[in-house]
Formats: sequence, structure tokens, C-alpha cells
Amino acid sequence: MSSTTVDPSALPESSPPDVPRGRRGNPWLTLIAVAVGLFMVNLDSSVVAIANPEIGRDLGASTADLQWVTNAYLIAMAALLILGGKLGDRFGRHAVYMAGTLGFTLASVAIALSGSVEGVIAFRAVQGLFAALLIPNTLGLLRAVFPPRKFGMAVGLWAMVASCSTALGPIVGGLLIEYVNWESVFYINAPIGVAALVFSLFVLPKSKDSTGHHRFDVPGVVLLAVGLVALIFGVVKGETWGWASGGTLGSIAAGLVVLAGFCWYETRLAHPLLPMRLFRNRSLTIGAIVTAVNFFVMLGVIFFVMLYLQNVRGFSPVEAGVRTLPFSLATVVAAPLGAALTQRFGPRVTMPVGMALQTAAALWMLTWDAGSSYASLWPPFLAIGLGVGIVMSASSDAIVGNAPRKDGGVAGGLQATSLQIGGALGTSVLVSLISSKVGSTLTGELTSAGVPAGTAAGFEEARDAVSMGVSPVSADMPAQLRAAVIEGSGNAFMNGMHTAVIVTAVLCAAGALLAGFGMRRRTAPEGSED
Repeated sequence: MSSTTVDPSALPESSPPDVPRGRRGNPWLTLIAVAVGLFMVNLDSSVVAIANPEIGRDLGASTADLQWVTNAYLIAMAALLILGGKLGDRFGRHAVYMAGTLGFTLASVAIALSGSVEGVIAFRAVQGLFAALLIPNTLGLLRAVFPPRKFGMAVGLWAMVASCSTALGPIVGGLLIEYVNWESVFYINAPIGVAALVFSLFVLPKSKDSTGHHRFDVPGVVLLAVGLVALIFGVVKGETWGWASGGTLGSIAAGLVVLAGFCWYETRLAHPLLPMRLFRNRSLTIGAIVTAVNFFVMLGVIFFVMLYLQNVRGFSPVEAGVRTLPFSLATVVAAPLGAALTQRFGPRVTMPVGMALQTAAALWMLTWDAGSSYASLWPPFLAIGLGVGIVMSASSDAIVGNAPRKDGGVAGGLQATSLQIGGALGTSVLVSLISSKVGSTLTGELTSAGVPAGTAAGFEEARDAVSMGVSPVSADMPAQLRAAVIEGSGNAFMNGMHTAVIVTAVLCAAGALLAGFGMRRRTAPEGSED
């Protein structure tokens, strides 16, 4: 099968026979219904990024706490995404999608009411569990109702909604935080969630692809969840424990071993949780890898860029959100553009283009300093937005478009799992790199800025704050010393940020090469077999 065609035996050219007629058989109403839930989840993800500094100030949270606000959600979600897709395939995508929407909405309200950083982290994990039910079934429902000649367009619109909601997060979040409070960024999910539930109740088709009353793969669920949690936990704790520590290496190694055992176990089942045969398609496999890299960049870069804009540059949440408008607008344009280009040229062309744009953006960020003008800030925002949107559309085509229709939910879960693993790695690895570099250069930068050597050494304990872009100054400091500390700590943060963007550039370049040389060329007309 080529990289851009779907299995014609699994997905007929006309609408699938199990979809009813009328409003429940209208693919465009289905697209609108799943788009509302998708909008809510993606808006929440990026709103939290801009809310993190305010959550930290209000609840007295450390950098590690703020990482867990993000990563508790990502870990919980990544562990169960494939299960969420499988449950939809077997028991009904519409029912599982609506259960996820309801649970996500209630968990959002609980976060706003929690009143402590521990409560925020705990309910963020609950949010992630329900998001794992919601997200994979959006693509599964679209795959079930759209014929193959229109599926690429549907994926483009799906990606546009995902990109648009993610891009709007900084602006919506900035307005809510500045004029209401940080809790409001979670309360806003309540009306969106209710709208999604009501609309879905009336229009979603009853779609599932159960292969009979076979035994559900419970051991597979446990192995996959344990492996993913151990792997991501090791990465998240790498900053605190040290990357060479026994705890970090042991957790990562245990996760990899369990995941290898999961893959072996799945090959021995007639009805596995994740059919290993899907990975025989090279384009699908590469699409999953590049998806992880794409969201490594997106979530990781957004995390430290928001710290830079608000804490180093001193912009308010609204001002920071407005300055990221080029990213927001670019992602809105790039998703449908990427879908159209992918339909014409295939993901083998569009994926490398998207990753190359992100490589260029990361290299441009090396020119930033603690006082860069906006003229040097907006071009990377534009390039990252275009790159992320294009790759999102191309990877959806490569993963979901190359899976049989009966595995549509599982394929959607695989894509979303890759996305969340990449996002968790992005926030953890890049913030860890920033913290490590800040720790090794802070004293030297303070001394170079004019802080006496003895005084500079005393600021070592402020590494955590400086890693968040916060200068460790107080109102009773002499003006000259205060200015020197601000300059030195700002330069130390920029050292860490430059290290993070170098790693980002290398990963994006590797992703571009992998997609360009690893994926197959289109060798057959659309809708035909190899």
C-alpha cells in the first residue's frame, strides 16, 4: 500500500454501510460534533501553558510542580489513549467519545475548585484519563463516516480545529488570567463541554467495529499503561534525580522492557489491543515517530517561550498572548494547507517541509537575548506555527489513512499517544536542559554582570527560580546590585534556552530526514492498491 492511500477493501468509496441515514449519517455534522470536543481539549492544553506562571505564584508552586501540572495530564493520557480508541472500536465510538467529554468537563471544574497545587496536579491526571477516551474517537468517528476521497479533507479540517484551538490558548488564557483569574481557564471548559455533549447526543452515529465477543485484552492494557508510565516518569524525574542516576535510568529501562514485552505479547493474540501488523506499513510507523517529534517541539517550546515572555521580558499574560499571534494565525492556515498539499504530494513531501520550517525556527531562536526586539521574535513563531500545522495534517494522513477502517480508533489512539509522549518529553527534556545550563552558568553570568563573587555564589539556591525566568531580586536590594542580578540571571536563562533550541533543531532536522528518505513514494493512484 502506498503512503497516502487507504485500503480499499476496508474502506469503500461510498459511505460505510453501518452509518445510518439522516442527521446521524451526515459526515459534516459528525465533524462539527467531534470538533467541539477536540477544540475544548486542545484549548485547555495551551491555556495551561500560559497559566503556569500565575498558578506558580498563586499556589507557591516550584518549577517541578509546574512540570507535573503539565505532565500528570500527559502521562495519564498517553497511558490510556490506545485503550480509549480500542474501547470506541468495540463498544461504540459515539458513547466513548461522549463519556470522555463529560468526564473532561467535570475534571476541569474540579481543578478550578481544588485550591492547592496538589489538587491541580491530581485532577489534571483525571482530565488526562478522560481526554484519552475523547481524542482517539474523534478520528475514529471521521474515518467511519467519510469516504476515502473525502477523508483527507476531513483530516485537514480536524487538524485545523486542533491547531486553531491550541493557537488561541495563549490569547484566551491571557485575557482570562489578566481580567479574571487562573481558575477561569478551567471553568471555560464547562460551557464548551456542555455544548459538545448536547450536539453530539443528536447527531453522532452509532459506530463501532467489534470483531465478535472475543475476550478483551486486559493484560495488554496493563502492560502498555505500566510501560508508558514508567518511561515518561523516568524522563520527567530526570531533572530532579539526575539523568545518570539509578532511579532515572532504572525507570526508563523498566518502561522500555515492559513496552518490549507488550509488543511481543500482542503478536501472540488473535484480537490484540494494538495490532502489531499496523507497523508493517513503514509510512504509518514513521508518521507516529514524526508526530512525537512535532509535539515535542510544540509543547516544549511553548512552555519555555511563555516563561521567557512573561518572566524575563515582563509582559503580562495578554501581552504575551498577543505577541504569539503569528504562531496562532500560522497554525490556522497551515493545517488545511498541509492537508491539501499532502493529498497532492503525499506526506513524504509535506512532513519534511514542516520539520524543516521548525528547524529553521529553532536556529533563529539562537539569536534571541534577554532584550530582543519583537522583529526577531515573530519570524520563529510564524515558522513553528506553519511547520506544526503542516506536520499535523501529514501525520494524520500517514497514520490513520494507512490503517484499516476497523482499526480507525486504535490508529487515532496511536497518533494521539505519539503526540502525548512527544509533548511529555518536550516539556521534561527541554526544561531539564534549561535548568541544568542555568545551574552551570548562573554564578559566572552574575559575576560578569557586576555582582560581587561572594554574593553571586549565594544565589546558587535561586537556580529553580532563574530556570523559570524569574530574577531573584528583592525590594531592599541596592539599585545597582538589583540591575546586575536581573542582567546576570536573564543571561543564565538565555543560556539554558539556547541549549534547548539547539536540541530542538537537531531533532527536527532528524525528523525531516527520516520522513524524506524513509517514507515510500506514491506509486499508485489514489484508492488503488500497490
